[in-house]
Amino acid sequence: MDLQSIKNKIRQNLYFYSQHAEIERKADGITFEQIEQAILTGTILEKYPDTGRGESCLIVGFFQKIPIHVVCGWRGERIVIITTYIPKLPKFINPWTRKENL
Repeated sequence: MDLQSIKNKIRQNLYFYSQHAEIERKADGITFEQIEQAILTGTILEKYPDTGRGESCLIVGFFQKIPIHVVCGWRGERIVIITTYIPKLPKFINPWTRKENL
């Protein structure tokens, strides 16, 4: 996935949230504005060529000093936000590093 294309779709409001992303967003108290800002200022941390539903990637970005992970993929001409969360233990040591032996 190309980060610039993802950012362009976000700026054009050509994206939507999956039901799972909405559940996780609410669980971590993340706002739509925070997610958009994290994507627009973020970088791709991991690429997933095909997880059974097409190509996707994990973006790490920040809103102020809050790290936010966003997994997104293509659905036609739009981006789907598959999930979003604040990376923390026990899965992540820091925003860029997964904890081993999960």
